[in-house]
Amino acid sequence: MSNKLYIASMEARSGKSVVALGIMELLSRRLNKIGFFRPVIPDVEKDNNIHLISSRYLLKQPYEAMYAFNHDQAQEMVAAGKYDTLLKIILDKFKALESQCKYIVCEGTDYTGVSSAFEFDFNAEVANNLGCPVMVVLNGRGQNAADIIDSVRFARESFENHGCTILATIVNRVDSKNAESIQEQISAADSGAGPVYILPEEPLLSKPTVGEIADALKCQILQGDVAGLNREVHNIKIAAMNLPRFLDYVTDGTLIMTPGDRSDVILGSLATTVSETYPNIAGLLLTGGLTLDPQVQRLIEGFKKASPIPVFSVATDTYTTALNASSVRAGLTPENDRKIASALGLFESHVNISEIEERIEVVRSRRVTPIMFEYELIERAKADRQHIVLPEGDEERILRAGEILLRRKVVDITLLGESEKIQQKISSLGLNLEGINCIDPFKSDLLQDYAHIFFEMRKHKGISEEMARDTMTDVGYFGTMMVHQGAAGGMVSGAIHTTGDTIRPALQIIRTQPGFSIVSSVFLMCLADRVLVYGDCAVNPDPNAEQLADIAISSADTAAIYGIEPRVAMLSYSTGQSGKGAEVDKVRNATRIARERRPDLKIEGPIQYDAAVDAGVAKTKLPQSEVAGRATVFIFPDLNTGNNLYKAVQRSANAVAIGPVLQGLNKPVNDLSRGCTIPDIVNTVAITAIQAQASECGRRNAEGGKK
Repeated sequence: MSNKLYIASMEARSGKSVVALGIMELLSRRLNKIGFFRPVIPDVEKDNNIHLISSRYLLKQPYEAMYAFNHDQAQEMVAAGKYDTLLKIILDKFKALESQCKYIVCEGTDYTGVSSAFEFDFNAEVANNLGCPVMVVLNGRGQNAADIIDSVRFARESFENHGCTILATIVNRVDSKNAESIQEQISAADSGAGPVYILPEEPLLSKPTVGEIADALKCQILQGDVAGLNREVHNIKIAAMNLPRFLDYVTDGTLIMTPGDRSDVILGSLATTVSETYPNIAGLLLTGGLTLDPQVQRLIEGFKKASPIPVFSVATDTYTTALNASSVRAGLTPENDRKIASALGLFESHVNISEIEERIEVVRSRRVTPIMFEYELIERAKADRQHIVLPEGDEERILRAGEILLRRKVVDITLLGESEKIQQKISSLGLNLEGINCIDPFKSDLLQDYAHIFFEMRKHKGISEEMARDTMTDVGYFGTMMVHQGAAGGMVSGAIHTTGDTIRPALQIIRTQPGFSIVSSVFLMCLADRVLVYGDCAVNPDPNAEQLADIAISSADTAAIYGIEPRVAMLSYSTGQSGKGAEVDKVRNATRIARERRPDLKIEGPIQYDAAVDAGVAKTKLPQSEVAGRATVFIFPDLNTGNNLYKAVQRSANAVAIGPVLQGLNKPVNDLSRGCTIPDIVNTVAITAIQAQASECGRRNAEGGKK
């Protein structure tokens, strides 16, 4: 079952709150621990929709946990060029709420703060980053069947072009005379966007109450009980003529507006509330901030027992008050049981509840954005905190990344290098790395033991004990030995060292896993809507067929560690049996070897890149393949191809490339690019920690099997 849903509209006043209320009512009958979340709320003291849902369904979470930003805060971040940071903070707040709930209903923005085009893109991106399928809400007011069918198709295409998964579409506020006919026509039209439901206009829901107008205009209540504030205002009439003529214009639900010194209108309006021959007015609004005559005030006070009609005053003049009152939008408030009942009745009468329940069970977003993937990396690393050694302890980017990792409690860290130099650098940068461990290999008590272990490992290569000791003073070798000896779960290096400087100690000390001939690498390519695995793009220039099979199997296992279902494409310039030549034959043999060694894996090769990723091409070239068109792991025939292609995708598709992630070693050691950024280091450390978790789990399982 999917555990979240995003309710999104494409314009203002579409009626999202009615839909949110209906979905919450549906879920509350089946689940406890339901949550409600809004990424951005209006600039108000308290968001009405959060207040409504929270109070009706007795949600336990505090108000501040149910939203991320208000409009002003969000716009400031966008204007400052911090859009990605905005999305990341929204994801953090959502995930914090998600950890406390079994299901979360998210309600998108109201299209009242910025341009509609920006808000649509924003809502689609938020839904994707939260991993939510979308329930689309459209405003059908004034539209015929053809217009609505076009609107539904446009909405479907718009959201799907942004990579969203649509659960259902609800068209709200449709003319009640034509709603049934339009539902039949739109069902027959088959929009291709899942079920479409038509909700007819419910006049009661579109009318503001006296209380809503009073709150919006900051009025002073002079008379009337609480129940009277829930009266709907059907129209507003300004009493500018004499009383007898004005009374001809009064109808049911009228809010009468008059200056506070018009005693005749005030008393005549109140008289209608006890008259059996005049309509029931909604309330009386006195403008201009004028003080009532004492005699009139006394009469009004005497009406309290006889009439619940609210009387309230406002400081603004009649013209300004009329403009302000006419702009007040109707809403669903917790105090108005009539409106809530009408909204739920409308939803339950026109939405197929059992169909929605079934779709909630099975429809989920399959999109994985870079922000989502990076968030999951950090959370998985935090779940079983590992100890990572960073040999380049006095490098600024390493120290800044280390502070982030410590503040977020992702890993424990040991820095290698001269302790005094490291502490001076930390101080000069103004960082706080309290609790970090620093080791100077030259002065460490471990140096002699590590030198002896290394000597025993390499004496068959002619190394002396003195050479072993000198080697162990190198931070790369010392850090690698820490991993080998279990003093650290993994190592990350390469910000100021070459790939060879990182891999060489690992090959000599940690060595490759049994059954694997080489160390290889992959990049985790975070595209807009998914994460792919590319290998080998950093280590092996021209692997033979046996080595290519090793790379394929290692890459599939790496993909699985990070939650990516491995479907392996062995890439070549030819697909299937169509091509010949030494390079194609190498890939064909590598595919055969990999299948023989790991029959449990889905592996296809040789295959061209387009056939591996495009379902249409795959249907033509390899229609029976389980991998073609759906590949997640891409194995390149040589380093030249792999390195160039990953960089081309990274730049042209604006993909986030995480890596290189080294694989095939007994314990995790990973290499950084010398041009790496601070986020690159944070991600690589998290990846290394997850590898260390998997390595530790494998060791425990192996020991359990022996017992």
